Amino acid sequence: MEYRRIVGIEDPLFKKMHRLMQEVFPPEEVLAFELWKEPLEDPGIRVFAAVHEGDVVGATEYRYYKDMNVAMTDFTIIGKPGLGIGRFLFRKRQEDLLALAAANGKQLYGIFAEIYDPYRVAEHEFGGVKPMDPFVRREVLSHLGFKRLDFPYVHPSWKNDGEAVTGLDLCFLPMDDQIDQLEADLVVKFLRRYDSVLSNKPKSWYEMIENLEAKDAIALLPI
Repeated sequence: MEYRRIVGIEDPLFKKMHRLMQEVFPPEEVLAFELWKEPLEDPGIRVFAAVHEGDVVGATEYRYYKDMNVAMTDFTIIGKPGLGIGRFLFRKRQEDLLALAAANGKQLYGIFAEIYDPYRVAEHEFGGVKPMDPFVRREVLSHLGFKRLDFPYVHPSWKNDGEAVTGLDLCFLPMDDQIDQLEADLVVKFLRRYDSVLSNKPKSWYEMIENLEAKDAIALLPI
C-alpha cells in the first residue's frame, strides 16, 4: 500500500478520494469538489490517500499548528475492510506529525479529532462500510488513547450555511497519557483557528466559545 499526498484537485487520485468521501460521509460534512482547490494547495493542510492496486481505499487529512504544537485530524476514511487501512493511515500520519514537530524543535503535545457520538446520532451509516461504523470508530479512538473534552461541542456546517452540526465530541490524544485536562485557552485558540475558514457560524458556536473562555481548564474524559 502507498501513502500518497494530494496537493491539487487535478490529481486523478483526488477524484477517487472525493468520490469515496461522498460514499461514506453525511452530505453536510463533504466540501464541494471545486472548493477543495485552495485547501489542497495550502502547505499546512496535509491530505494523503492510501492507494492499493491503483485504487484509493482510504484517506486522511490533518494539519500541524506550529505555534500551539498540536495537530488536528480532520478525517480518516477506511474504504474497505481486511486491508489494515486504519493501522496503515494511523502509523504514517503519526510518523509525519512527529517529524513536523521535531522540525519545529518540539515534541508533539497531542492531536485533536472529532467523532460522532452514535448514542446521540444513530442515522449515519457511512456508506455501509463497517470499519467506518460510528461505534467501531469510537472504540478505535479509545484504544488509540483519545479522550473526550468535557463540553457540548458544536461545529459549523461545512456547507457554510450557518447551520450547527451537533452529535459530535471533540477529542484529544495527549502524547503524555497522564494528561487529564487541557487549558481552556488552548482549546479556544484551536477552535478559532480551525473554524476560521467558515465565515457563517451559528449562534451556538459563539455561545460555546464564550462558555469555554469562562473556564480555566477542560477535563479529558474516557470515550
